[in-house]
Amino acid sequence: MLRPGARAPEFTLPDQDGEPVSLSALLRERKLILYFYPADFTPGCTREACAIRDMHSDLGRSDLTVAGVSPQTPATHRAFRAKYELPFTLLSDAEKSVARLYGVTGPFSLGLRRATFLIDAEGIIRDAVRADFRIGRHEAFIRALLSR
Repeated sequence: MLRPGARAPEFTLPDQDGEPVSLSALLRERKLILYFYPADFTPGCTREACAIRDMHSDLGRSDLTVAGVSPQTPATHRAFRAKYELPFTLLSDAEKSVARLYGVTGPFSLGLRRATFLIDAEGIIRDAVRADFRIGRHEAFIRALLSR
């Protein structure tokens, strides 16, 4: 997993609408919370996404924006986003190429690890957390960023 101080690898992935979105575009105006999660509609991933959704108004008042990355298709992301009223971008990394760049693929490149990165406007990773099954650590990580 990439560590704080490393340059965040540039990427372009399709969003929930199939539109290409790059890291540099996400960083245009704000710092980015980039979080990787295993799959849409699973209990843990739904809980994590909804926790981030519930912080969205606070995020909107800060200098932070959010994007989630998982291997599902844009159509699955669109349905997940609609069902849970998620107000942030979901990116489709079907080949797990971006997950590999960030060092968050699972053992033997199966699945994705649950990881959250804070990336500044210059593209430097400023903080990160990986806690595969401890979803509350990711929520606490984002809450701590909001209180800085």
